[in-house]
Amino acid sequence: MDLSVTVILAGLILALLWSFSVRNSRKHRLPPGPFALPLIGNLPQLDKNVPFKSIVKLSETHGPVMTLYLGWQRVVFLVGYDAVKEALVDQADDFTGRGPLPFLIKMTKGYGLGISNGERWRQLRRFTLSTLRDFGMGRKGMEEWIQEESTHLRARIESFKDKPFDPTFLMSRTVSNVICCLVFGERFGYEDKKFLNLLSIIADTLKFLNSPVGQLYNIFPWLMERLPGPQHTCFAKVEKLREFIEMKIQEHKETLDPSSPRDFIDCFLLRINQEKDNPKTEFHYENLVSTVLNLFLAGTETTSSTIRYGLSVLIKYPNIQEKMQKEIDTVIGQGCAPSMEKRKSLPFTDAVVHEVQRFLDLVPFGLPHYALQDISFRGYTIPKDTIIFPLLHSVLKEENKWATPQSFNPQHFLDQNDNFKKNPAFLPFAAGKRACVGESLARMELFIFLVSMLQNFTFSCAGGPDSINLVAEYSSFANLPRTYQIIATPR
Repeated sequence: MDLSVTVILAGLILALLWSFSVRNSRKHRLPPGPFALPLIGNLPQLDKNVPFKSIVKLSETHGPVMTLYLGWQRVVFLVGYDAVKEALVDQADDFTGRGPLPFLIKMTKGYGLGISNGERWRQLRRFTLSTLRDFGMGRKGMEEWIQEESTHLRARIESFKDKPFDPTFLMSRTVSNVICCLVFGERFGYEDKKFLNLLSIIADTLKFLNSPVGQLYNIFPWLMERLPGPQHTCFAKVEKLREFIEMKIQEHKETLDPSSPRDFIDCFLLRINQEKDNPKTEFHYENLVSTVLNLFLAGTETTSSTIRYGLSVLIKYPNIQEKMQKEIDTVIGQGCAPSMEKRKSLPFTDAVVHEVQRFLDLVPFGLPHYALQDISFRGYTIPKDTIIFPLLHSVLKEENKWATPQSFNPQHFLDQNDNFKKNPAFLPFAAGKRACVGESLARMELFIFLVSMLQNFTFSCAGGPDSINLVAEYSSFANLPRTYQIIATPR
């Protein structure tokens, strides 16, 4: 069929779907929103570079619970701390659904923890949390792994001998090795070419998700599957990640000792064997592959990007870096490994780490939720099959929750006596029953790796503090920090 005919037919089908969706929406008392055009909905009203800021602006007119159409897909946005908290925490059971993000569905083949709902999600989340905790997530054992990895990081930084280097893949290797210990039972050398290739694929995948083509794929997947473009290259690369994971699973099968599971894969394989006669089990091969893929991706790029952004902040504000170092030297010294039990004695350092996460605003949209049935919320009805975005950007940058939301300010997490204070609007990991399963691990990594580096190095760059731009290089699905050549001077 001629391509132009295909496009016209796709347009007609989408127009019919949009018309049906609008007629159907009149049956419900939907949250208010701006007028939507046929086929493209409200897309022209969104800034393609920073679409989440357009959502906040529209909410000033239409309110904190707002309906928009992205293409023909109806989407409800929750804007501000009160709306997000009320939905994800106070009405947690209603908002446990995960939105069917087309890119993630294709990448995982519809399996795994990240994209699942219902009984599959309940079984996989319960198993994943308990297994990761058994292997030390959030506990002393995991802390020791991170401390050990920090020694490899320090040695690698020392090898640059006070010369500029790009920390991007170094941070990815460091952070990824922690999740690799949990999932694969091994760490990889920093020069391992296969490992570096996998990390490159992960970085490219996140950049694609942030690109205009990546956004279009999630809005018009049927059409984008039939058009040429970088989406096909991206999925071919993701398949390489799956092949690596499948190879690791096969290795685990061949060396599995049922009496001594080594890692997440071993535990999952044992559970598969235990439930092989249960027709309703969610413990099968496809869920194993895709859950490991979820953990590998999420456990690598998000935390490493945050650490890299943290280094840019310290270079931008050398007075903050110096104050952190003085506090660390006083409490820990330069010879002892940093530990989580020391965090309470490092209030300024802890405040800076939290402010790095708040200010970066890594996942401004949050991950999409989904109405698994009609939801009554604030006097409105969110119809079944509606995508719901809890706009985390609007929480982390809310005017009435932060003294200076658009500025980097560690005082957001310090009281009048300079003791650390919590802020309920600090939700970089989301909230409720679909909050990030690796939150405790990420918190531990951010603190220990940043403190360890500051114990041993002072960071700068050739262009000086004014050359550092803290505005994200890519802003859409995620805010990805800019890349700089940095200098680590041994202390």
